[in-house]
Amino acid sequence: MKPWAVSFAWVIATTATLGSLYYSDIANLEPCRLCWYQRIAMYPLVVVLGIAALRRDVAVRIYAVPLAVVGAFIAGYHYLIQWYPSLEGGACGTGIPCSSPYIWRWEFLSIPFMALMGFLAVIALLYSIERTPHGDEIPDQ
Repeated sequence: MKPWAVSFAWVIATTATLGSLYYSDIANLEPCRLCWYQRIAMYPLVVVLGIAALRRDVAVRIYAVPLAVVGAFIAGYHYLIQWYPSLEGGACGTGIPCSSPYIWRWEFLSIPFMALMGFLAVIALLYSIERTPHGDEIPDQ
């Protein structure tokens, strides 16, 4: 059992949220449509996982994993169209193009890639928790 997993998932979601706010509000990088959709999936995770961490509630997996899976699919698609812009298919419409990365380090690291890794880490952490006989709380160690 990993009693710290929910708290660590909260730290990841909070870091991703603060990072996205930094990029848009301080670095003045305007988010594209797919970035907004990823935010819609990530931001609630901060609240949901934070409450679950305080309550030591592992049943949060029922609520948090679907959000993280949706976010991971959007981030994965976004990352894919950064590699293959022809796959965009009008997802972003006019305005900020989803296929042009603001950040591109080491020939693979972009904002959607970081979001994808954040979502996958949250999913992995939440599935690393064993269910207790009572099903919803981590017993005191």
